[in-house]
Amino acid sequence: MAPKRKNDEESTARERKKQKMAVARTIEVQSTTPRSAPENAIAGPSRTVTFVDSMKGLPSTIDVEKFAEARSFEINAMQNALENVSGGSGQRAWQTLPRHLRRRAASHDVRRVPLRLRERARAEMDPVRRKALGRALPKRGKANRIKRTDALLKRQRDKTWLETHIWHAKRMKMENMWGYRLAIHPTEKSFRPSHRASVHGSILHDASYYSLIELKGSENILKNLLEICCDPQGQGPGAKRFLTGARILNTHIYKPGSYPFDLVAPIMVIWKPAQPIANPESTEGLSATAKLSKSSQKNKPKSKGKSKAGPSEPDVRTVWIRSHPVAFSEVFSALQISASVTLDAIKQSSSTTQSPRTEVEIADLREQVNVFEIMGPKSSQVLKGALTPVGEDKREEFKKFWSSLTNVQTSGSFPRDMVIGFKVHDPRLKFPPKNAKPKIDRSGLPSMPSPVATFPTSTLAQSELWEEGIRKSLQNPRFKKKDLDERRSRNLIPGTPLPPRRQDDRVPVLLIQSSLETSTASSTSQSIHGWTLVVPSGWSMPFFSSLTYTGTRVGGQRERQTQSFETGSAYFPRDYPFTGAYTSYADKRGQEDKGRWERKPPAKRANFEKLGTRSPWKPDWEVVLGLNTAMIQDDGDLLPTQREDSPSMAVVKTVRPWLLRGLGVPAILENVSNMFNHGAGLLAEMNKLRTKRTQDPLESKIRPDDLWKGALVMVQLTMCGRGAPDDLAAIYSINDAEVRRWANVFDRTKKPGTALLDRESVDEVELCGLKPSQDSIIGYITSGNFSLSRGSGFTIGAIPVARLFELKHQASRLKRSSSLLVKIRDREGDKCHAAQLELLVE
Repeated sequence: MAPKRKNDEESTARERKKQKMAVARTIEVQSTTPRSAPENAIAGPSRTVTFVDSMKGLPSTIDVEKFAEARSFEINAMQNALENVSGGSGQRAWQTLPRHLRRRAASHDVRRVPLRLRERARAEMDPVRRKALGRALPKRGKANRIKRTDALLKRQRDKTWLETHIWHAKRMKMENMWGYRLAIHPTEKSFRPSHRASVHGSILHDASYYSLIELKGSENILKNLLEICCDPQGQGPGAKRFLTGARILNTHIYKPGSYPFDLVAPIMVIWKPAQPIANPESTEGLSATAKLSKSSQKNKPKSKGKSKAGPSEPDVRTVWIRSHPVAFSEVFSALQISASVTLDAIKQSSSTTQSPRTEVEIADLREQVNVFEIMGPKSSQVLKGALTPVGEDKREEFKKFWSSLTNVQTSGSFPRDMVIGFKVHDPRLKFPPKNAKPKIDRSGLPSMPSPVATFPTSTLAQSELWEEGIRKSLQNPRFKKKDLDERRSRNLIPGTPLPPRRQDDRVPVLLIQSSLETSTASSTSQSIHGWTLVVPSGWSMPFFSSLTYTGTRVGGQRERQTQSFETGSAYFPRDYPFTGAYTSYADKRGQEDKGRWERKPPAKRANFEKLGTRSPWKPDWEVVLGLNTAMIQDDGDLLPTQREDSPSMAVVKTVRPWLLRGLGVPAILENVSNMFNHGAGLLAEMNKLRTKRTQDPLESKIRPDDLWKGALVMVQLTMCGRGAPDDLAAIYSINDAEVRRWANVFDRTKKPGTALLDRESVDEVELCGLKPSQDSIIGYITSGNFSLSRGSGFTIGAIPVARLFELKHQASRLKRSSSLLVKIRDREGDKCHAAQLELLVE
């Protein structure tokens, strides 16, 4: 055994280690004179040498038991030496390397160790592994091994992976959301770079998790079906500009016949373009899909009696409804109810025996298409470089559009929500892609793009992606990546794109112009434009790899929310109170925030009772609307929050809270303000919109005052000075004295040549309004942060319509009609900051 303590104080660690190794490498031997020698004698060099005949005196036979007993000391010494020598050095194989060659992976991977030490490392590793696991790992036979595909499918029992999941999982933070495993944000610090990419470059987001519902039926039936459940403000789904399929419609869906109550979610409505009428005697102008359907109809036997209209009949139309996955079940149920109501009304109104086809097919197309959102001014050049349209496309409109993508500065130059359908070659044939570069004139500057002369037409929107048979035939690419790599290896010039062959796939795609912008006149928000690319399922990674190789950044849920926030647009479900999706989102976030708060010690967490925060975990909209007044005492003191309902609570059950939003909100509020009875005016406006879509007026039991009390409207607030309020911050009203003080600050410090207010003056005014009373809360912030595009704090929130009218009346009374002033206080803060409020219109 090595000495446990050093013999003298002058010995160093190196000497002690050397001594320990010498002891471990020495085999103990038995002394020839055991009586006179000590018990723990160690063999040393012999001083005298005598020659003895070793064969003399040996017995003719050996007794094994007696021989082993006589040599027991030597046997035990050898076993102890074998045990000590393995751990005597205190170093493993990879530790014997110089420090500049040591790698952490070498401690558990034999292939990371130099070749001369691998045998020793393997001998050291296997016993350690068995000791750590407590047993030897059984090796599966080749027939019993689990395939990689089966192993990955087994991990998707309670969630669904996107086709780009593995790429995202290696580079981004992942979470389970809405039944999918989605990317939240990149692991690298990319908050500001992602914002710069959306403003000056391009950023890509895989939005294949969005749900898609297909409706098939007669055009009139589909129009009536959608008008029952869609937002009546603005143009409806049956407008001519949307029926041709050249544009999409972004609207909101409600429960059938419940407008303005029961808002479900925002949706996108896409009509399939009508097939062009060709010469029946010639199939020269028909596409491959049309020829296939025509030949299949000839071979089908004719059925007697009433036949059902097939997809090839001109009266049958197809429409896609794209919605958020969290509201899929509600949207699907609303469409089913609307279809039942529409079909029942048609059957009752038809007096003839031979009624038209009264059938509507509703299909779930989730996971049948993949969607990519490419936002930013360079998104057009990225698409031009990554995609290669087929040469068989003879449409002049498409050729003009495709040629204009090179020099266009932003996709906002094209008509809003236009749809382009075309077919492209396999993007892997052109890998690696190159971005399209704008043309340079003689002066060395980029040439100014010519005015875009592309207009939405049904011919430009034609695409075979609508055909189910073609989508299913393209689910599995004909050639794998290794096949294309083998073809590429035979090229004489490395890096040359592969020429398309007749056997290569031609993939139909849809390209939709998308914009994030608001219609507020005085808003300082910056619009973001881009494209939405729709491809068949099974082709996500080929397109995704080409798009990302062009230098486009990839964003997750955080980056997508940031884009909506910077443009001043509401984000679903975070900014949609009184919807089922918002209720689930608020409850989940409240539980997470409360659990995080409870895990902190009392000295390190906010004391909401002392701060006067009435509802720290989720907004109490009922109290803000005046529907539940039991949480505030007469003297304005704070009562415990988030408690269970009790019989003593005064809840007005006749009032239903609802959210008023849409492009027509400013005109509606303007008409209501001109009437003496605001409740009656609001009820008249809602009934006017319902009548516009052939719906009956609201029930008589809904009183005008109840409708007025339950109305909530979305607003956006810009900070006057410091402060960047967070989510769930409270919005307070300001009395006349504070408004006058702020008016003096504006008049004294905000000159035509300055953009910021004097901080000393701002702090002086803000300190006058610490800890306002609870009854002055008029709303809450749903999205708040520091805005990078504005350079100051910016928030999106909601307040009652009645409170908005009070603010306008106060501003007109004080002759400050240009701005509505309020105060904002964080739930963990004790200081209020002033902000300018304006109506959010989108």
